[in-house]
Amino acid sequence: MENSRGSFTKGIAAGVMLAALFALLLMLFVAYTGSYNIAASQDHSPFVRWLFSTTMSNSVAARADELEVPEEFSEAQVEAGAEHYKAMCEHCHAGPGVKRAEWATGLLPQPPHLVEEAAHWQPNEVFWLVKHGVRMSAMPAFGETHGDAELWDIAAFVKRLPGMTSSEYAALGQQTGTHKH
Repeated sequence: MENSRGSFTKGIAAGVMLAALFALLLMLFVAYTGSYNIAASQDHSPFVRWLFSTTMSNSVAARADELEVPEEFSEAQVEAGAEHYKAMCEHCHAGPGVKRAEWATGLLPQPPHLVEEAAHWQPNEVFWLVKHGVRMSAMPAFGETHGDAELWDIAAFVKRLPGMTSSEYAALGQQTGTHKH
C-alpha cells in the first residue's frame, strides 16, 4: 500500500511537471511565431479579455488594500480633482455629457467610461490606478508627475462621477484655471 501511494504521488508530480513544460512551450511558440495578433484594431479573444480584466482587478485590489483612505473628501478636493480630470483624463474616459476624444476610440482595451465604471471601484483603488497606471492599456502612471494630494483629489472627483449630471460636470473644475498639465 505504501509503495503504491508513493508511485501515485510521483505520477501526479510528473504530470504537473509535464503540464507546466507544455504550457511553457506553448507560450514560447506563441511569442516566437507571432501567432497572437497584438494589433489595437482587433479586440482580444473573450478568454484573453477576461484574463487581463480579472488579473487587473485582483492586482489593483490587492495593492490598493494597503492604502490609507481619507475619511471623507471635501468639496475643494472634488473641485480640484475635476480640474485635473478634465485636463488629464476626460479625453480617454469622457464625462457626463462629454464624449471621449476621437483618437481614444482606437485604444484597446477601450478606456472605461467612468461615469458608470467608477461605482465599481473603491477610492483607494481609483487612487492606486491613477498613481501607478495599468500596463498594456494606455493608462499612464501619474505618480511620477503628480503628488499624492493631487491624486486623491482626482480619486475624490472620480468617485463623484456616477450620477453626476452634465450641468454639474460642466460647472466643476472651472474656477481656478491655475493647474497646468
